[in-house]
Amino acid sequence: MVIRARLLVSLALLLAGGAGAQTPHADHGTRPALGASAAFDANGRLWAVHVDDEHVRLSVSDDQGVSWHAAGTVNGDPEAIAAGGDNRPKLVFDTAGRMHVSWTHPLAMPYAGEIRIASAAAAGEAFSAPLTVHRDRQQITHRFDALTAARNGELVVAWIDKRDLEAARAQGDDYRGAAIYYAVSRDGGRSFEPERLLAAHSCECCRIALAPKHDGHVQALWRHVFAPNVRDHATATIALDGKERPMTRATRDEWALDACPHHGPSMVEDRTGRLHAVWFTGAPGREGAYYGRLGGNGMAAVARLPDARAAHADLAVSDMTVVLAWKRFDGHATELRTMRSQDGGDTWGEAITLARTVDASGQPFVLVDAGRFHVFWHGREFPLGTWRLP
Repeated sequence: MVIRARLLVSLALLLAGGAGAQTPHADHGTRPALGASAAFDANGRLWAVHVDDEHVRLSVSDDQGVSWHAAGTVNGDPEAIAAGGDNRPKLVFDTAGRMHVSWTHPLAMPYAGEIRIASAAAAGEAFSAPLTVHRDRQQITHRFDALTAARNGELVVAWIDKRDLEAARAQGDDYRGAAIYYAVSRDGGRSFEPERLLAAHSCECCRIALAPKHDGHVQALWRHVFAPNVRDHATATIALDGKERPMTRATRDEWALDACPHHGPSMVEDRTGRLHAVWFTGAPGREGAYYGRLGGNGMAAVARLPDARAAHADLAVSDMTVVLAWKRFDGHATELRTMRSQDGGDTWGEAITLARTVDASGQPFVLVDAGRFHVFWHGREFPLGTWRLP
């Protein structure tokens, strides 16, 4: 049975953008403005953010996404906000219950942006004035923000940054792709330490996955540009003790591509410390979305998702249960699909279809609250749509 979420907020208020299908293309393109994020607070209330009229709008549900009501605006003053594809507002709660929302603010120069964040002392309270997390204020790419809260309360923001590319060009040197930078807040989002380089030569516009770890650090996974033009994935630890850890290669699909696919990975750590991930490749003979567990030698227990057209997959974990969700476009309609593993990703049950639409949609995300899984999928037909899994 297809479960449909009901939303009491006006469709006109929520929706903008065009078709949801995406294909590999050059650096940046126009993405549908259907990027949205959601998260449960410690009391089991579900919160969501989406973009409307140069504002990040906050909504809340007390019935796990069956119905929603408007809960305010994150940024008081209007500003341009990216909200398409892998570039959408992010929402997290830290260990103290503070709510944080980050977004990319496009600038006047093409493909230039700033990473912005606003915080509230608790869910439903007023947000602070937004601040820019990086010290570098060049009119260049600081885009595709990723946001997470570490186990010890630090707030970590990472993004794609082209300052090193611009510096290399100024010297007449070549530079592959962009770079991953990050900044850390240790005071609940009120201020950020100077940003640091995590890795050079990242892909230019695929989302970054950040996974808080039980050891207090944060693991990052992103699409990288390995010489000369292989767009597989790399990983590194964002070490909150100040001790740098080396970057390592995570996937070896050997996808040679002189363009950015706008198709980033997701990753999460389970209670035993294992890192579960999903990613996409277009490498000949390996096209599709994959699940794997990240270890010292890259991905293990690799399994291809059962749909040849699976795209934009996400996952969540609770105890030994892992749930995946993804989109599948069949040339006419887009389906929301999911499947589950009860043994930590060793074996998988059958994939099931939760919803189907011929209209535009954003990317799906798997949420977990008190051991119960939900799939959040914002689209024209079902704004802030949420499906609770059995």
